[in-house]
Amino acid sequence: MTPTRDVQVLPIATDTTVLRSRTWERLKFEIEYALKRGTTANSFIIQAEKTALIDPPGESFTEIFMQALKQRFDLKKLDYVILGHVNPNRSVTLKTLLELAPQITFVCSNPGAIALRAALPDNDLNILVMRGEETLDLGKGHHLEFIPTPSPRWADSLCTYDRQTEILYTDKLFGAHICGDQVFDEGWTTFNEDRRYYFDCLMAPHARQVETALDKLSEFQTRLYAPGHGALVRYGLLPLTQAYREWIGQQQSKDLSVALIYASAYGNTATLASAIARGITKAGVAVESINCEFTEPAELQAAVEKANGFIIGSPTLGGHAPTPVQTALGIVLSSADKTKYAGVFGSYGWSGEAIDLLEGKLKDAGYQFGFDPIRVKFKPTDATLKYCEEAGTDFAQALKKAKKARIPRQQTSDSQTARIEQAVGRVVGSMCVVTTKQEELSGAMLASWVSQASFNPPGFTVAIAKERAIESLTHTGKKFVLNILAQGNHLGLMKHFLKPFAPGEDRFVGVATEEANNGCPILTDALAYLECTVSNRMECGDHWLVYAAVENGKLLQTSGVTAVHHRKSGSHY
Repeated sequence: MTPTRDVQVLPIATDTTVLRSRTWERLKFEIEYALKRGTTANSFIIQAEKTALIDPPGESFTEIFMQALKQRFDLKKLDYVILGHVNPNRSVTLKTLLELAPQITFVCSNPGAIALRAALPDNDLNILVMRGEETLDLGKGHHLEFIPTPSPRWADSLCTYDRQTEILYTDKLFGAHICGDQVFDEGWTTFNEDRRYYFDCLMAPHARQVETALDKLSEFQTRLYAPGHGALVRYGLLPLTQAYREWIGQQQSKDLSVALIYASAYGNTATLASAIARGITKAGVAVESINCEFTEPAELQAAVEKANGFIIGSPTLGGHAPTPVQTALGIVLSSADKTKYAGVFGSYGWSGEAIDLLEGKLKDAGYQFGFDPIRVKFKPTDATLKYCEEAGTDFAQALKKAKKARIPRQQTSDSQTARIEQAVGRVVGSMCVVTTKQEELSGAMLASWVSQASFNPPGFTVAIAKERAIESLTHTGKKFVLNILAQGNHLGLMKHFLKPFAPGEDRFVGVATEEANNGCPILTDALAYLECTVSNRMECGDHWLVYAAVENGKLLQTSGVTAVHHRKSGSHY
């Protein structure tokens, strides 16, 4: 039986070893873990004349990591612990390390030093602060250089470069949450979907800061990226770097943007912010993520004035919003145009006064809300994160609709564009409904861009718009049912699934269903259904083209014919 957690220890370069703490289970309820493919927390040991440990894992792996570390390395000879970022989750491991090796010196950025002292308040810490100019010589040619790469979510982020091995330890950059035996990225294209999802969840909301980090890192001659999660990047180093640049460009080229402002005491509000940002970016609107605890007032004001809408999130501490949030709220009220859409969210333990404060102040000022205020008690769940993602998408759609209303309709019937749209609109498709259920999450959408794609195995493709709520449930390996509608009996189902659904709303209320073998809903009034598993995905402009293999199916109405969707224009459904 395969263990659910272990530590994989292997040499990767001269005097350099990786310790990959692995789990095949979902580690956290955070949007970046939503594909549920497990994860690795990568740590590294450099043993030269002095010894350095880079990025020990969080609390989930403390016990097995320390066991592996003690078995293979002499902790009395451990000189440095280098931290790419500091968070409360890592403090348990750091405290255990200090108990066994009190001589260690921590190496981190200045914000990291502040966070480290807060995380370990009862310890006398030796700390080396790296601001970008300082270096660390471990001997035997291992001369370490440090590159601060701050972002709103990780203000203390620090990358480390070893000139001896030309390894760049990138912490959060270039990672992916996926667990397996593969240490390096041979066949790197198989990781593309996971790396893109990881980028969209964690990097897209602060694309500007990621671009700055890439510019800094480009100055180093690198043969290996050693990220904090996933396979080490050797074979796909250049393509992945180029992909990051392309994805950043896609975010920066958007003509609509949202300022997402928040503070987070225990990480829960930051998690909600990530889920909301994911919903906004997948709908084609850019996000400027702003952690108001580390942002200068002038920078915050400029971001709010530039953005087409703004969203503020806060924890509740002692019945109040933290001071940075209150300061940010004052800046928003004094500088944001009243025509801009607003949003409010937050997490709390026993009460949610901070959320009420934000909502009340913005309502009194006359702002229109893009979604109902989101209040989350304690840690978010899968259902909570999906709700936040859908709320973010609704917010983005409201901005798009408002912009469209402001632009005068142009007469383009004789233009080349109009002629193309009319011609493309003549491509017809069968009327179908895609349905899925994955644990507590379910989804459905009307689909007409469906086509058989293979005989053996039987398979088809379906195009899914990026902003669809169901999109995040159709990644590789996920299961769904394609319900094919019958001509003359399709209008009721078509109208039901065409209507807008509120975030988190049950799509199947009032619809006759039964459970398929793969656990997804079958619409019993359909002409036929196919049970499928997603085999591949391809990005196609504003849609994902999903290829699915058919594993089961049945004709429910032997005398019926397929309902067909006829369009006049290729620019909309």
